[in-house]
Amino acid sequence: MATSQGAVFFMLVVSCVCSTVFHRDQQTWFEGVFLSSMCPINVSASILYGIMFDAGSTGTRIHVYTFVQKTPGQLPILEGEIFDSVKPGLSAFVDQPKQGAETVQELLEVAKDSIPRSHWKRTPVVLKATAGLRLLPEQKAQALLFEVKEIFRKSPFLVPKDSVSIMDGSYEGILAWVTVNFLTGQLHGHNQETVGTLDLGGASTQITFLPQFEKTLEQTPRGYLTSFEMFNSTYKLYTHSYLGFGLKAARLATLGALETQGIDGHTFRSACLPRSLEAEWIFGGVKYQYGGNQEGEMGFEPCYAEVLRVVQGKLHQPEEVQRSSFYAFSYYYDRAADTDMIDYEKGGVLKVEDFERKAREVCDNLGNFTSGSPFLCMDLAYITALLKDGFGFADSTILQLTKKVNNIETGWALGATFHLLQSLGISH
Repeated sequence: MATSQGAVFFMLVVSCVCSTVFHRDQQTWFEGVFLSSMCPINVSASILYGIMFDAGSTGTRIHVYTFVQKTPGQLPILEGEIFDSVKPGLSAFVDQPKQGAETVQELLEVAKDSIPRSHWKRTPVVLKATAGLRLLPEQKAQALLFEVKEIFRKSPFLVPKDSVSIMDGSYEGILAWVTVNFLTGQLHGHNQETVGTLDLGGASTQITFLPQFEKTLEQTPRGYLTSFEMFNSTYKLYTHSYLGFGLKAARLATLGALETQGIDGHTFRSACLPRSLEAEWIFGGVKYQYGGNQEGEMGFEPCYAEVLRVVQGKLHQPEEVQRSSFYAFSYYYDRAADTDMIDYEKGGVLKVEDFERKAREVCDNLGNFTSGSPFLCMDLAYITALLKDGFGFADSTILQLTKKVNNIETGWALGATFHLLQSLGISH
């Protein structure tokens, strides 16, 4: 999840009935993007393709879905997915927008190899960027998006209006929730027994769940609840995206580097880093010098005090989450796998307290640091603080860590695809 936390490019061969089912003050992101371009298409083929570009802060990813439509007017059956990615993300090319667009061109070749040539001309290509570009100055972000659109324009695919843009963070959470609950079978019929989702990206983090108690609905701030219709059911979801609380943005906040934009000659120091460390790191196109405390404390307790300042009192804490079941992905998964808490391929089940236990183990051994990620202690401590002191999870809250469900990537990509299918009248 986030992990979570992207951009979108769909190719769908469909007949069209236009409708919208997000209920929110602002216009839904697919309105006007897809409907005007998709409605003229009238193809009776039983094979449908969905291709999604997810331009996140740390990389750009492509999802190529294959569907089979057995009965016209009904939701297609998901047959499989092809996935590929490139690093770094578009935001790393803040001052070289043409170079950034070339990384998208590289992934377009995956689409060409995956889809029959006969379908190319009716394949709309859409890119949605997430938190990495949200954090950039507007002019620089738009320059990147313009170059990507030029790449699309020269491609053999159909380029609809507004094909390249930045997606509202709240939709990441909603659509990731749809993906996980669809893949786990929770959205079939009128089942209201769902799981929540936690996505931790590089620049933002999302939390989404279906409240079961009226008290939650009454005590939730305005803007955190969204009515969402899917598969003939309406869900009133709690969802929020916190920009600046992704794992890598949190590193800068912990170091006190967010407001400085990387002062020349200044080294940002932390008790979360090995004492002997002197290094540099580029994030969002800015270079930062960082290192461990040359004097004073290091280890879990002083490190936790630092990351606690980043999250404490900054996030809403719905009491209900302590008794809920959540799937967690993106950097939650990666850091758990990096420290052997879960199997890298299969994932696993953890309690919130397991992250704290591992954080203590890693942070209290910083003096023995020789290789690997120097940020591991800080990252694990931050995840612990985010879960406990940010969202208010109990130590005993169970998290299902997963990259895939039924061999399909978690995240918001598939949810966006299914929601698009419904908006076009394909779902029953």
